[in-house]
Amino acid sequence: MHVSGAHPAAVERTLGDDEIIVTKTDRGGRITYVNDVFLRVSAYTEAEMLGQPHSKIRHPDMPRCIFKLLWDTITDRQEVFAYVMNLAGDGAYYWVLAHVTPSLGADGQVVGYHSSRRVPTRSALDQIRPLYASLRLTEAGYQEPAEAIQASTAQLNEFLAERDLTYSEYLWSLAGQPAMP
Repeated sequence: MHVSGAHPAAVERTLGDDEIIVTKTDRGGRITYVNDVFLRVSAYTEAEMLGQPHSKIRHPDMPRCIFKLLWDTITDRQEVFAYVMNLAGDGAYYWVLAHVTPSLGADGQVVGYHSSRRVPTRSALDQIRPLYASLRLTEAGYQEPAEAIQASTAQLNEFLAERDLTYSEYLWSLAGQPAMP
């Protein structure tokens, strides 16, 4: 059951290899749809989530620069994949490989966003965890969120440049897949 104002706990929850978490949001990131897998894994009820900002499940250990990259990409009408650690209502955490796409209305305008999330491989998480911890450490050195995001984004870009990869290419290399077109 959901604990109001849940604080992160050292309890990891996982989803099955064949399970997919699905959520939809409006243009402002407020949740308009959740599937049963989301409800089970997140430990929230549908009533607790509908109309809430998707950031309600943001884990404090997630680097802000990853969310900036995600939002910059989808507001540019592009799809994005990202490894994300979420915070469940009971304080547990869970990792996902998120695929977020803009949803277009009949007039071609963005009306919201659709996110499908799968269980990531352990080998990918073994690479992502230290990178994200390093990005969060950089962010912790700044009081202003904008400065923290700017510094961690620069760090992420340097990390990727050293490997001559884009974020997508890096992500797919961890998943053992070629980059998506």
